[in-house]
Amino acid sequence: MKSDNKIIGAGLITAISASLCCITPILTLFAGSIGLTSTFSWLEPFRPYFIGLTILVLGFAWYRKLKPVNQVDCACETKNAPNFTQSKVFLGIVTVTAGLILTFPIYASLFYPKSQNQVILIKESNFESVEFVVGGMTCVACQEHIIHEVNKLPGIIKSVVSYEQGNAIIEFDNSKTTNEAIEKAIVATGYSVINKVAK
Repeated sequence: MKSDNKIIGAGLITAISASLCCITPILTLFAGSIGLTSTFSWLEPFRPYFIGLTILVLGFAWYRKLKPVNQVDCACETKNAPNFTQSKVFLGIVTVTAGLILTFPIYASLFYPKSQNQVILIKESNFESVEFVVGGMTCVACQEHIIHEVNKLPGIIKSVVSYEQGNAIIEFDNSKTTNEAIEKAIVATGYSVINKVAK
């Protein structure tokens, strides 16, 4: 039935909408347009509603697929088997895909390469630690994206970013990079730097 396909499609769309704010940083990392990262961060407050809607829609699709069909005895021709998009297998694939999309924020960090900063001894006078208050982060993918971009700068010793705290604490060699360069790297990812405080 076409209505079943629409229900299944709606379930997939709501699942994508629920995690779009977390999927975008990964997509932009691979596409190379990091400035678009926070484009869908406004969807994050609606995430619980999208998750609930996805569960309801897919639950309803499974209910329709599994409910017994009343058979009427008649001398009519029997219908051919339903096509693949109307099968339980297809609905199962969509359900698993929706589950993977909904849980994406949990494993998003796996998509970011782990960078190791190699630091040779630096003068104590060159060591600096700054806390940047960052706006727009909504999940682990956001913080990993910022860490990835900041660690590309020379002289970065340590980057600790928390979307929950809304901050990035960066330790660096100020003879090799500056506060401004770090702020620029954060802003280039699509998030905003609200404030910065020397630690």
